[in-house]
Amino acid sequence: METLPISVESFKVGFIGAGKMVEIYSNLNRRQVFESFGVNVFSSSEEVVKETNVVIFSVKPQEWSGQDWFVRVMPNTPAAVGEAASVMSLGTAATEEDGAVVAKFFGSVGKMFKADEKMIDVVTGLSGSGPAYIFLAIQALADGGVAAGLPPRTRTRFSFTDGQSTDPLVLGGATMVSKMGKQPGVLKDDVTSPSGTTIA
Repeated sequence: METLPISVESFKVGFIGAGKMVEIYSNLNRRQVFESFGVNVFSSSEEVVKETNVVIFSVKPQEWSGQDWFVRVMPNTPAAVGEAASVMSLGTAATEEDGAVVAKFFGSVGKMFKADEKMIDVVTGLSGSGPAYIFLAIQALADGGVAAGLPPRTRTRFSFTDGQSTDPLVLGGATMVSKMGKQPGVLKDDVTSPSGTTIA
């Protein structure tokens, strides 16, 4: 078992930058949102660095300027439900121990993978942006059901969660890909029989 240079219990995590997701609290500014969670909010980045031992520098990918002393991480929004697929790359001055700390931190909200820095742009497009395409496909299935005559309330039971039960279609398909050891294209072909409804 790998020993971390900082014990998880003693993590003092600081964030420089606050993502747009906190704007869902439209009646509060970001400072108020974080303070309502019991977070200490500082007025400068220097204070954050001084008062913490793990700093998350939170910026959009296009704002990344490539400072090599960072461990760079590309998470995705399923982190909100503990199902993130985060990918990290170590900067030239980062140690394996630095990577272990980051992996432990981001691993708490999903799976953590490691890649070379040159692949992070690809990861951003695939893993970082990918959930939007999954959501689009789910919505298209639901809309297709309604267009074919299913009542709007009924469609949710076939194509995505109704907020109270597990989604049998999307989750079932993803679980097959995850557990059966077959390529998605093979699984697709298994459903797509010649002259059948799927191919039509």
